[in-house]
Amino acid sequence: MKYFLTGATGFVGGVVARQLREAGHEVRAVVRTPSKAKALADLGVILHKGDVAEKESMRAPMTGVDGVFHIAGWYKVGVRDATPGEQVNVQGTRNVLELMKALGIPKGVYTSTLAVNSDTHGKMVDENYRFTGQHLSAYDRTKAEAHHIADKFVAEGLPLVILQPGLIYGPEDTSQMGEFLRGFLHGKTQPIPQQTAYCWAHVDDIAWAHIAAMEKAAPGSTYIIAGPRHTFVEGCKIASELTGTKMPLTMPPGMLKMMSGIMGVVEKVLPIEGVYSSEGQRILAGVTYIGDNGKAKRDLGYNPRPLREGLAQTFDYERKKKG
Repeated sequence: MKYFLTGATGFVGGVVARQLREAGHEVRAVVRTPSKAKALADLGVILHKGDVAEKESMRAPMTGVDGVFHIAGWYKVGVRDATPGEQVNVQGTRNVLELMKALGIPKGVYTSTLAVNSDTHGKMVDENYRFTGQHLSAYDRTKAEAHHIADKFVAEGLPLVILQPGLIYGPEDTSQMGEFLRGFLHGKTQPIPQQTAYCWAHVDDIAWAHIAAMEKAAPGSTYIIAGPRHTFVEGCKIASELTGTKMPLTMPPGMLKMMSGIMGVVEKVLPIEGVYSSEGQRILAGVTYIGDNGKAKRDLGYNPRPLREGLAQTFDYERKKKG
């Protein structure tokens, strides 16, 4: 089969590309700088210079494929300018789906996120849940807008499957969570929030679910492909036991909410980004980004590995890489 892939240089997209190539499929990927995508070229991925924000740059490589994986996404915390989020998450999604429709591509898989629901306040939501409140971050908001665009295309008959992962971890994760987890191997940790919870999934399982969705899911369906639910504290306890690093200090939600308010004032005069920004503190203050993956298990055979197993494999990879 021939597949077109966005986000191939990213964390999830790179693993999807690898798994597709291992299965013998042809993979075409649009990348901003092909010369910097040697790892993909070594896999046999056919690289095309382009950008999801530039619609016509994707037309040629998307023409004639059997399916499209739209995985590219923008994720930043606490930035003053969220324009790239609009360009990549919102307009990029519209561009990909418009081209998919125009070119008559048989099937597509779009990577949304549980973050479109922001804080679920402890509820394990399913695919029918609809969030109507104010989103906690620019990422949540722009991905929610993109999800609405995807829903509209589905309603109009586009053969698209929407996937909603939760927190994704694993080897080569360059996100702030990846850096935080690697800190355990160096005996370095930071204070962590109490009550905050995620559904943790290993990147290999998320990539597998993308391919399973392409092969098995009915067009027009949506699946939560999140992993098992654990609080941040529980995840860190497992990481502590696996690495021998002392558990981090914990912070109550009220303290983080207070810090969010303070940083909201401070960042008006000082450039503060990342987890220390007002937004960064807000999305950690006892929130729950959680969802029920039962439908994906039943329909797709999705079986995400336990967090302990996944973290152990991730730490082993990092140790071997370092050694």
